[in-house]
Amino acid sequence: MNFSVDEILSLLLAYRYLILFPIVVVEGPIVTVITGFFVSLGHLNAYLAYLVIVVADTTGDALHYLLGRTSRHRYASKIMGFLGINQKRLEHVELHFERHPIKTLLLGKITHGIGGIPLVAAGVAKMPFWRFIKINILVTLPKSLILLLIGYFFGNYIDRINKYFDSTAFVMLAIAIILVIVYFVSVRLAKKSSLD
Repeated sequence: MNFSVDEILSLLLAYRYLILFPIVVVEGPIVTVITGFFVSLGHLNAYLAYLVIVVADTTGDALHYLLGRTSRHRYASKIMGFLGINQKRLEHVELHFERHPIKTLLLGKITHGIGGIPLVAAGVAKMPFWRFIKINILVTLPKSLILLLIGYFFGNYIDRINKYFDSTAFVMLAIAIILVIVYFVSVRLAKKSSLD
């Protein structure tokens, strides 16, 4: 579910903190920027808004993690098998998270559009939940503060900021699709050459 900037503005004006939590879980960065703008206008308290945003963002991360964690159930494993994700690849994901948890989660937290993928992968890799949460909170604290400050100082340009987020998300998604295609093509070519 995606909300337009105008819908977010209207919801925040009408319901303030009551809607801030669920809408940050769903929309994230642009809502944080809009919240900073509302703080600059005196509609919201900076400290309370920041607290709600950090808790909501962390809740969204935890939901992504739980989605990945439950992916090993029978139905999810069928889907993963269809996508070419087998037990060996899952072990690679687990090993990657053991070696580079902070870098991988940081990448997931700062990329808009495909940021959920590393968060889900952390669950798939069975990264310890409390370690996952701790790392995400450490990244969420400065990220949310920066986005709030952008809204506070540059909130008048919210439409431009939203277009930037949309463009960034589109570019990240395109790059992710290209990388996935390259990966699967190279795996198939490697299998074919090993059979020859």
